[in-house]
Amino acid sequence: MNRVIVFDVNETLLDLRALRPHFERAFGDAKVVQQWFALLLHSSMVTTLTHTYSDFGALGGAALELVAASNGVVLQEEDRHTILSTMRNLHPHPEVKSSLERLRATGFRLATLTNSSYEMLDAQMTNAGLREYFEVCLSVDEVCRFKPAPEVYRMAAEKLGVAIHQIRLVAAHDWDVFGALKAGCMGAFIARGGRKYHRLYERPDIVGADLNEVAEQILRIDR
Repeated sequence: MNRVIVFDVNETLLDLRALRPHFERAFGDAKVVQQWFALLLHSSMVTTLTHTYSDFGALGGAALELVAASNGVVLQEEDRHTILSTMRNLHPHPEVKSSLERLRATGFRLATLTNSSYEMLDAQMTNAGLREYFEVCLSVDEVCRFKPAPEVYRMAAEKLGVAIHQIRLVAAHDWDVFGALKAGCMGAFIARGGRKYHRLYERPDIVGADLNEVAEQILRIDR
């Protein structure tokens, strides 16, 4: 029986749409937030593969500067500060709190596992009102490698005192779920906004449109 669920944070629990008006103001196009976040994730994977760790906040700032340059935008310091600080003040997706409450009440141990630094994670969980739901909130800062490096998922298992196969990683990113599966975890994919799972990645046994659908399947499969 699997009773430990570990959640990704950004996009999985927290909604990045709060960033859109700030990107609209700075870049004239709210959709640039997607370009920025994709570059941020790309940068995290490059630094992991090259063993040159910088925390997620530093990478976010560097990615923002690159996106501004590629779009021919002179980024004002006020806009830069607002965008990066908003990452600490994201709201949870509407169904998140009720789904977490349901899982916790059923006896599951809940934790987070994020690419965010511990400093950012602390602010995110506090400001989103989610801290109470989790036994522990874990960051890749522990191993100085970003997901989907296997060391990250192994660290989570060690910190939680369980075998890695007892963990189910829940994320809205197929590469994160795939990384967890390859490391020995179980997985669950949240297909937010109709996202598709990469057909060449090992597929988890749970896929749902939101956390409510995923929680429903977990309660059915992992009881």
